[in-house]
Amino acid sequence: MSYADGFVLAVPKARLEEYKEMARNAGAVWKDHGALAYVECIGDDTPYGELTSFPRSVLAKEDEIVIFAWIVYESRAARDEINKKVMADPRLKGDPSTMPFDGKRMIYGGFEVFVEL
Repeated sequence: MSYADGFVLAVPKARLEEYKEMARNAGAVWKDHGALAYVECIGDDTPYGELTSFPRSVLAKEDEIVIFAWIVYESRAARDEINKKVMADPRLKGDPSTMPFDGKRMIYGGFEVFVEL
């Protein structure tokens, strides 16, 4: 079975195009190093829930949009090797303070896939 990294984050609407450019670059880097798939989605039906919701999970503000993303790998071992290469890739070097989102509010994790149709 494959392995996936998942992400949820909030991006200021005013910086969405900047984020899209960054995501396209990141996707190319992950794919170049062996990721099977790289997907970034813009939330357009993410209601603010009473207890839980995508916007609540990342403390999204009124002027922010939720991004849901995932990367698919052949296995956990492949993911670990690919991520080492990605983190060393100069195409992703940059000043974290200029990122088009607040990384402190990003939720992320690795997941073992158990259903794949």
